Amino acid sequence: MSSVRPYLIVMTVAVAVTAGAVPLLQILSRRTGALAQPGDRTVHATPTPILGGTALFLGLAAALGTAAALQEFDAVFDAPANVIGVLAAAFVIWLTGLVDDLRDVSAPAKVAGMVFAGSILTLVGLTVIYFRIPFLGFTVLPPDMSALITVLWVVGMANAVNLIDGLDGLAAGIVGIGSGAFFLYGWRLLEVGVIDPTNIGPLLAAVTFGVCLGFLPFNFNPASIFMGDSGALLLGLLLASSTIAVGGQSDDPFSGQAWFFFAPLVIPLFILGVPLVDTVLAVVRRARRRTGVATADKEHLHHRLMDLGHGHRRTVVILWGWTAVLSGFVLVPVFTERGNAIVPIGLVALALGLFTFVAPRLGRDDPHVPDEDSDLRGAGVAAGPEDGPGQ
Repeated sequence: MSSVRPYLIVMTVAVAVTAGAVPLLQILSRRTGALAQPGDRTVHATPTPILGGTALFLGLAAALGTAAALQEFDAVFDAPANVIGVLAAAFVIWLTGLVDDLRDVSAPAKVAGMVFAGSILTLVGLTVIYFRIPFLGFTVLPPDMSALITVLWVVGMANAVNLIDGLDGLAAGIVGIGSGAFFLYGWRLLEVGVIDPTNIGPLLAAVTFGVCLGFLPFNFNPASIFMGDSGALLLGLLLASSTIAVGGQSDDPFSGQAWFFFAPLVIPLFILGVPLVDTVLAVVRRARRRTGVATADKEHLHHRLMDLGHGHRRTVVILWGWTAVLSGFVLVPVFTERGNAIVPIGLVALALGLFTFVAPRLGRDDPHVPDEDSDLRGAGVAAGPEDGPGQ
């Protein structure tokens, strides 16, 4: 199936259902008191609904239901175990985050929910099978190691998204750009026959892009609703599932992958470089201070950009821009099969780098508009004291 039309239909449903559910969830949040309260560790000025993750889950369910009704996806649903497994894992991780949003569960309990969700994927066979080792080529992982890496992949992706969810629209925008880029990558591999039509990866990437696009208008600064941990963990699970399906279950080489030493599993790592680098820096930072990895701080990438003098919105857009640039480095060789085609992307990266460090000297963005309605409680690895509803 090389046509992009069925994917566009699924994306449209994901956008519409997610966007349509948000106003209802805003009302429900206010009636039930599910609100993120302003505090010493936050900058949003008024109580803000935190049930946005439920809109993402509803958009996911509706989009997969639509895909099941389209004959173009018959190959994906002929063996529905993967689809059912992803839905079950998504429900578990969404529920884990929702309980944490409403009642603040302990860090071990939260991690247990992520591990359970990842374990569901291993039970249905959606696991990392192939792994490239430097200078040794592809390795077929034994079942136990495959299951372990799959669960770690889910936990890592979920925490990476949760960690970057510290400013209005930041996580939704980065995941939207990353999943959109990964969809194009997966669709290209499908088009050239590197992966077969039964692979669920491109479909999941398309759905993830759709739910982010539907949610973002309500979540950009000033946000009228937060996705909470339920949404951040869900998006991480969807990214993990789609990248496992495409990158961990194919050993067929493709010329566009030659840029990446660990191809193809390094592709999602490269596209999602912003949240993953932030996660690594946070772990290293806390290890050097001999504090627990669950001890939150305000030294994430978005905090550092704001400390440089960027305003809330500009900080978010800059990090979106870096995600787009990294995605371009992946997609250009995949679609052109030409190395020199990445030169323009390099120039864009240079320009963005200069803007990142020079713009603050030229004045803050929107100096007369305070950066409100955001929560700088970026959700930290496995939740910390300042963690909770993301944003």
